[in-house]
Amino acid sequence: MIILGVDPGSRVTGYGVISVEVNHLRCLEYGGFSGLTKGGSDLFSHRLKRIYAKLNDLLQRHSPAVVAVEEVFHAVNVKSALKLGHARGVVLLAAAQFDIPLFEYSPLEVKKAVVGYGRAEKVQIQMMVQTLLNLREKPQPHDAADALAIALCHAFSGSPCRRSRRP
Repeated sequence: MIILGVDPGSRVTGYGVISVEVNHLRCLEYGGFSGLTKGGSDLFSHRLKRIYAKLNDLLQRHSPAVVAVEEVFHAVNVKSALKLGHARGVVLLAAAQFDIPLFEYSPLEVKKAVVGYGRAEKVQIQMMVQTLLNLREKPQPHDAADALAIALCHAFSGSPCRRSRRP
């Protein structure tokens, strides 16, 4: 089974594609893409459009069985939370357009599944993702490590009933 994990962001959206075969985990691709371009428009709507295009490319190339994404968390900065919500919406739309089941996990669930501790730091997540996927180096940027952690969380959940509660 191929799982696409996505850590949505308005500046950088992290992604991680893993393959799960029996008890063998393999990283197929990971990275982060920015909605920003050099010399291009910095309008928020244009950033969302670029994120959407890159997600479509990933979905076409890897044909994942599921998409796993982080749930919205409570944020102090309302403006940042709204922008994050817009980026998440792009992920939800892309998965829906490809008819790919979507699963959502809280940051606490992801950290517990991958590190074993719900208050783990970014560096701890990177190290565990590197170890679990047998990567030569820590995945960069942090957003990519988080996306791989989200995909791993889904792989470890083993339950299709974790599907998004959204219609």
